[in-house]
Amino acid sequence: MNHAIVFFPMRTSARSLVARLCQIILLLICTAGMAHAQVPPPAAQYVRASIDVETRTPAAGDVVTVAIIMDPKAGWHDYWINPGDAGTPLELEWQLPAGITAGPLRAPVPETLVVSGFMNHIYKAKHAFLIDLKIPEGVKIGQPLDVHVNARWSACSDLVCVPESASFSVPMTVGTGDIQASARTRFDIWRSNLPVPLDRTARYAIDGKRIDIAIPYPRSAAASSIWFFAESENLFLYNAAQSARRTGDWLIVSGEVKKPFAAPIDGLLRFNDAQGLQLRATPGVIPTGGDSVSVFGNGATQDTQPPALGFGWILSFSVLGGLLLNLMPCVFPILGLKALSLAKMGGNESEARRDAVAYTIGIILSCLVLGGIMLALRAAGEEVGWAFQLQDPAVVLLLAFLMLSVTANLAGLFEIGGIGAGEKLTRKGGIAGSFWTGVLAAVVATPCTGPFMAAAMGAALLLPTALAMLIFAGLGFGLALPFLAIAFIPALRKRMPRPGAWMVRFRQWMAVPMALTTLALLWLLYQLVGLHGLAIASVAAVLLLVALFDIGRRQKKGTSRQWVLAAMFGVALVSVVAMDKAANAPVTHIAKNGNLPFNEARLAALRAEGKPVFLYFTADWCVTCKVNEGAAIDRAETVDALAKGGIVTMVGDYTRRDPDITRFLAKYGRSGVPLYLYFPKNGAARVLPQLLTVGDLTTLAD
Repeated sequence: MNHAIVFFPMRTSARSLVARLCQIILLLICTAGMAHAQVPPPAAQYVRASIDVETRTPAAGDVVTVAIIMDPKAGWHDYWINPGDAGTPLELEWQLPAGITAGPLRAPVPETLVVSGFMNHIYKAKHAFLIDLKIPEGVKIGQPLDVHVNARWSACSDLVCVPESASFSVPMTVGTGDIQASARTRFDIWRSNLPVPLDRTARYAIDGKRIDIAIPYPRSAAASSIWFFAESENLFLYNAAQSARRTGDWLIVSGEVKKPFAAPIDGLLRFNDAQGLQLRATPGVIPTGGDSVSVFGNGATQDTQPPALGFGWILSFSVLGGLLLNLMPCVFPILGLKALSLAKMGGNESEARRDAVAYTIGIILSCLVLGGIMLALRAAGEEVGWAFQLQDPAVVLLLAFLMLSVTANLAGLFEIGGIGAGEKLTRKGGIAGSFWTGVLAAVVATPCTGPFMAAAMGAALLLPTALAMLIFAGLGFGLALPFLAIAFIPALRKRMPRPGAWMVRFRQWMAVPMALTTLALLWLLYQLVGLHGLAIASVAAVLLLVALFDIGRRQKKGTSRQWVLAAMFGVALVSVVAMDKAANAPVTHIAKNGNLPFNEARLAALRAEGKPVFLYFTADWCVTCKVNEGAAIDRAETVDALAKGGIVTMVGDYTRRDPDITRFLAKYGRSGVPLYLYFPKNGAARVLPQLLTVGDLTTLAD
């Protein structure tokens, strides 16, 4: 059997590889090992795919047409061959018997969709991609021909994109090539939606960024709702306005290109009622004059919801969200380390600026790595969101080791030169310390989701990869912005306290929040893997403390400590492997206070019964979630008010990865928790603020 080139690796290998990359980053910080997370069960598809074949008994030498049928759910879409500014088209990997060949993918005429200023070429209704399979001569009647194909595509709403996939098998047997009437009718309908190849070559001319495409088109034929879809990628500005005119037997479409070129272009002309012409254009002379013709894509098919934010606003939200993260409790211990580092420098302006830049680079690179891993996992078919790494017990264990090591260092148990709180760092060490402090700040900040950040992170899942990475970089820049301001604005730097004896006491006091952070991570491990995992982590933590104490003792004596470092590495590696095995044991999460655990079918049933529902999504690693629960959700007055108002409370626990919750969050443009929703008796869901008060919830019952 012939196997075509694999476009994507299999799900488990991609998942395992990228998860290990995330853990390697933490390994470099705290000399620990790596592990892989668990593969979730397959998810329901937002664009349901199926396969059909025109005949299952082809004759030798026949051409058999196969249809990959795509059926988007309401509010979802998939993509044309050239998806436009975002999205991924359908990609097929064939596994064919010897001698059978697959022709090119033939796509129906698409439509346009503009989201946040990005032009996409999409399908919202049920449609089919057609592929012709050539049966070789010489095969014998009765010979089985089993065809297999793996398909991958993007399913997108106006808020988020989800990678989807399916595998199909088509058993065929060499026969007489007869086609049943019902099959012939189905495939005739699919073929009628394909563009018709143009029998003549079109012309184009470029002037600056403007392109005019002259298409042979009889003057007697009607023409309206014109739009040119470029099949050649990375040449056209897809979101630029198009115009059309006709003169004689020519139809001229004008648009914009990214830069001039002279190569032939392939494309599709959509006209009238979703009719299409497949054409190729080469450089040539363009007729002048003519009458204007209506166009199709200039806003006619934009989403009917309120206008979405442009990329500039989304990037601004990511920077502002990162800035506000500095106020979140999960980042406070790291900010203490950074404040200590800045105070150490006193009035040394150049050193302060160099230190702040290194710190910023560490944060931004860490955010880019975490964001890139999240996007790669989603591209491999995984349902993950922001802060996904804290749903992996092995990664949580590595972070606990790291925080324990920092705690011991701040308490004076031993000295290091790479966390930003070491003793008398060299010039090179100071830059390295600031860089790793930035990395650490970004890693521990991910459980927090503050105002403005949720919209930016949700939008990043929809944007093209390059723009999504800019969103992650903007988040890191916002997180680093206060220290950049202190370093580069003399008036702010003068307000910093001068170095002195207070720094020793401050450093020792900073060990307290670090120790509390370590305990919080151990508690999170208990929530993830139960007592068995907590026991493993506790024993490993004690051994790590003993090793750190011995390192400190040897530092004072000036003796070798290589074997101790090797022992620490061994303890970390063994404990991570043991934690990975402990993670296989299922953990049941029970909703507290009598609330219902999240179930989308149950939610739909409650709404059908006319019952109002307060639904919130939380996680044990989400500090913002826990603050809201303590300050508002779990307060007695809130519980009483919701009960009196007949409001059902439903809780989605995202502590461990849950693809059902990930998909539900995506419907509201979110990539992580918290998310608070109120479903009234009648009407659409209301998204509540991310920072809740008792009043926000009690007024729901009014």
